[in-house]
Amino acid sequence: MKLYLRHKFDAAHFLPEYKGKCRNLHGHTWLVEIGIKKHLKPEEAMIADFTEVKQIIDEFDHKSLNDFMYNPTAENIVRYFLNKLKEFDATVKVWESEDSCIEGNTDEDL
Repeated sequence: MKLYLRHKFDAAHFLPEYKGKCRNLHGHTWLVEIGIKKHLKPEEAMIADFTEVKQIIDEFDHKSLNDFMYNPTAENIVRYFLNKLKEFDATVKVWESEDSCIEGNTDEDL
C-alpha cells in the first residue's frame, strides 16, 4: 500500500547562490506531495499517521525557508523532507509553482 498526502504552505525564501531575481527575498505557495510505501502486516492498522506527516510540512508555513537551510532551492527542500522521512520508503514532490516541481525518494536521494 502507499499513503499519499498533498499539502500547501506559504513561505518566503531567497537563493544566495543564484545570479538572477530569485537571489532576492520572494514568496511562493508551495505544494508538497508525500508518498509512503509500506507492506502492511495484518496486525498493522496504518502506514503512518496523516497528522504527523502533515506536521512535517506545516513547520515551514508562513516562515522564511532560509531559517531552515542556507540555500532553500526546491531540491534542498525535497532533501529536507526526505531526511525527516528517512525511516520510510518515501517519495517527495515539491511544487514551487503549478507547473514546476522536483521529486526525490529516500532510496536514491539521501
